[in-house]
Amino acid sequence: MAVTDTLADYFEFEEHGTNLRTEIIAGITTFLAMSYIIVVNPAVLSGAISAGENTFQMLAVVTIIASVAAMLVMAFYANLPFGLAPGMGLNAFFVVVVTQLEIPWETALAAVFIEGVLFIGLTAVGAREYVIKLFPEPIKLAIGAGIGLFLALLGLEQMRVITQTETINPLIGTDPIAILAVAGIIVTFALWARDIQGSIVLGILSTSVAAYVVSALGVMPAGNGGEDVLLVETATLAPGLDNIAFDFAAFDISPLAFAFVDGLQNVEGLAFALVIFTFFFVDFFDTAGTLTGLGHAADLTDESGNLPEMNKPLMADAVGTTVGGILGTSTVTTYIESSTGIGEGGRTGMTALVVAGLFLITLPVVPLLDVIPSFAPYIALVVVAVMMLQNITDINWGDTVHAVPAGLTIIIMPLTQSIAYGIAAGLLTYPIVAFAADRREEIHPAHWVMALVCIGYFAVRFRVLV
Repeated sequence: MAVTDTLADYFEFEEHGTNLRTEIIAGITTFLAMSYIIVVNPAVLSGAISAGENTFQMLAVVTIIASVAAMLVMAFYANLPFGLAPGMGLNAFFVVVVTQLEIPWETALAAVFIEGVLFIGLTAVGAREYVIKLFPEPIKLAIGAGIGLFLALLGLEQMRVITQTETINPLIGTDPIAILAVAGIIVTFALWARDIQGSIVLGILSTSVAAYVVSALGVMPAGNGGEDVLLVETATLAPGLDNIAFDFAAFDISPLAFAFVDGLQNVEGLAFALVIFTFFFVDFFDTAGTLTGLGHAADLTDESGNLPEMNKPLMADAVGTTVGGILGTSTVTTYIESSTGIGEGGRTGMTALVVAGLFLITLPVVPLLDVIPSFAPYIALVVVAVMMLQNITDINWGDTVHAVPAGLTIIIMPLTQSIAYGIAAGLLTYPIVAFAADRREEIHPAHWVMALVCIGYFAVRFRVLV
């Protein structure tokens, strides 16, 4: 009882209208929604990093450690329910830098490390928080809805309900994954409508069980590598348990740790600066958008739409990125999947602490993550997407100066699958539209600066990729 009271006092449960049970359920939910990164991040980075025969396993260990470091800062320093891990998109760009620009992976890690150190410094003096607070009001209000649509698109694609070439999967009637996913979404919404706590977790688990039942009935073979004649491509409905193995040699991460030090000796000025700028820009606006959207979803923002003391959660991703660069992984950022835990009532750092604890538990049992069908956790994204659309009604759609940047922010995010691109679209258009409408008093000089920075980013991005 004393431990429960201590946690309640430290994380201020009463002030945030929550309790330990709610926070634990929220943490489990967020973990289920974002745990894929433990496997996916090594899969992506192993295309660029070669540190020996156990590279994949080492990257999985490093991914977990960097994520935990960031989430401990989020839990104990920021006291917010947000999960962090190496960001998707940024890890893909890391691979591009190594494979297409022919920059050694050690040097790319050096760029990640320097970015993290810069973020720590800028966060410590309040520069990042200052810039984010200058975001125009319509963009702040639009970020949550844009992220919501992004989540819905991502979730529906991963569950094969929609495809990149078709609005609706033409094989949905014969695709067991899509059928189970739709059923799982409906069940989860029904549980949510009944105000059942843990509805998202129950939805994910019930869908996972259903997948195994369907697999056992022979609709689709369980286990990895089974050929499925019902689908366009081979997929696994319910992963088998036969291939689970433990390799404790993976815990020797010495080939990755501090490799950035060697990378600093192979720096070529301009190319290195362009890489750092690209990492810096995307992570800055991606994190800013995610924190703003999650803050609205958790009802933690003030009357100006800002998350109070934003420098604290910003410090978490800065520390995570620095630790990641030191140990051997790409940039760490706040995860939009944190919205799933928020949807379950998570409001304090206890949620982040639970997620961190579950990440640590996976260290010796990473293969066990394959027990949950890969499509099932994405049910949470669709449910949360609906929750995150609520702020869209606060946008003044009758005002062109508000409607244009807000609308573009919402539209661009899901279509480009980039939070940073959506924010950049809003920041670019807001001062231009306000100026054209002869409302120059609403334009802060920083709005023009941010617009120019966005233009500079796209110019650099084009040069790096071309």
